[in-house]
Amino acid sequence: MKLAIAQINFVVGDLSGNIRKILDYVDRARNAGAALIVFPELALSGYPPEDLLLRAGFRHACADALSELAGKTSNVTLLVGHPHLIGDKLYNAASVLGDGKILATYLKQLLPNDGVFDEQRYFTAGSDACVFELEGIKFGVNICQDIWDAVPAKCTKAAGADVLLVLNSSPYHMRKLDLRHQIVRQRIAETSLPLVYVNLVGGQDELVFDGASFAINEKGELTHQLDEFVESLGLIEFQNKTPVAGEAPASEVLEASVYKALCLGVKDYVDKNRIPGVLLGLSGGVDSALTLAIAVDALGANRVQAVMMPSQFTADISLTDAREIAETLQVRYTELPIGTIFGEFKGTLATGCAGRSLSDGPDLTEENLQARIRGTLLMALSNRSGSIVLTTGNKSETAVGYCTLYGDMAGGFAVLKDVSKTMVYRLCRYRNTWGKVIPERVISRAPSAELRPDQTDQDSLPPYDILDAIMEAYVEHDIALEEILDMNFAEGDVRRVVQLVRQNEYKRRQSPPGVRITPRGFGKDWRYPLTARYQDKF
Repeated sequence: MKLAIAQINFVVGDLSGNIRKILDYVDRARNAGAALIVFPELALSGYPPEDLLLRAGFRHACADALSELAGKTSNVTLLVGHPHLIGDKLYNAASVLGDGKILATYLKQLLPNDGVFDEQRYFTAGSDACVFELEGIKFGVNICQDIWDAVPAKCTKAAGADVLLVLNSSPYHMRKLDLRHQIVRQRIAETSLPLVYVNLVGGQDELVFDGASFAINEKGELTHQLDEFVESLGLIEFQNKTPVAGEAPASEVLEASVYKALCLGVKDYVDKNRIPGVLLGLSGGVDSALTLAIAVDALGANRVQAVMMPSQFTADISLTDAREIAETLQVRYTELPIGTIFGEFKGTLATGCAGRSLSDGPDLTEENLQARIRGTLLMALSNRSGSIVLTTGNKSETAVGYCTLYGDMAGGFAVLKDVSKTMVYRLCRYRNTWGKVIPERVISRAPSAELRPDQTDQDSLPPYDILDAIMEAYVEHDIALEEILDMNFAEGDVRRVVQLVRQNEYKRRQSPPGVRITPRGFGKDWRYPLTARYQDKF
């Protein structure tokens, strides 16, 4: 028999649109000779629907949509994920549809409630196996988190399954696919069942789903691997109840996967929210250059505007580089000097600074004023054009508060929110392998906010390779401080970075959403209190 993997990009809450897309893929799969088409977890509603699930109207609309989809199913069998209401309890479910009917329903047994997941807020756990037969093969069903524990797969094997089908909405982070392969091979070793892993693709707010669906036979051999970050219809031929080896593309370098994730996250956030375009402040620095390249690759140059807002502290080479980047990427480019506005601000505030005139010398107040003038101009252009402002700050800066509220943090989407400074440089060099769009000087020169004379980031921060390593250990892996010190960092650097992370939560809480690419970003999976007196001890 032939099975089809429908690796599709759905829109949360667009029940009618999701049905249309499902039926389109059903037609394509049927025409290709597939007898069974498997769709991702909660495909009908989109994932994650979050508090839409608390609304009675939405739950009943999902039930009606499932009935509608079942009624339109003929001459083929579907396995589709959906919310499922039984009495007053809601389940994360997958149903077998065929001959215009709902033939069987599986209820997800393990509900993740950590990281970006809070399924126990919405769903009740199921407990029973689900096995259905088609063309002499008995297929068992699991959903996403079920496969991360041995029990659901073993129960499915005990219920008579020959093949395990796993529906997933597993969000991307770096090296996630290798982890999935590892977990799946553990389940196969325990059950001796071949396994088909179907994953969602697309961006949803801060999450990006990479697809990368696959099949592994009962020997643990990868027989099929779909591409990352693209919608795909994969076909798997079964003989003697095992998948016949098909195509499995070579693994890509890490930077390629991260770059694709960022592009897809931007594209889907903008397109799914029906935003006409984007604009950003282009400084001539590495972060804004990378953000601009991602925006153009995601949306096309005709939907992107770059704005350079020089001050008296802006180096001539920054202007030159910004113009070159904008010209190379063929975006609309505007220069709005802020010197006059900055002077007016200083004059107005001269008598209101607790007896200290801003003319006494530059300080943090002046630096923040420049950032906030730029943020105000960008937001005004956003109001006028309908485009959304993309902020350009990276995770390293956000972690330690090296950013200005209502200034460079002003905007609607933070492309590099979960991208460390060291990864920014790696992505710039990777993007230039396609064709050079970021001048080498932008990558090699010392980073600077250019808010005072001869300023560099390292005037205030440890070198980024050190800062990022400490941040990764403390933020992404919750490593204790004494263990971080054992990693041969200077105690002063560790104390400084951790102190800055702790005291700048108030800024991060007000930052726009952005694409998550690490195991722990400053989004749903980072929930630190704004007000707290606990301090980690050395």
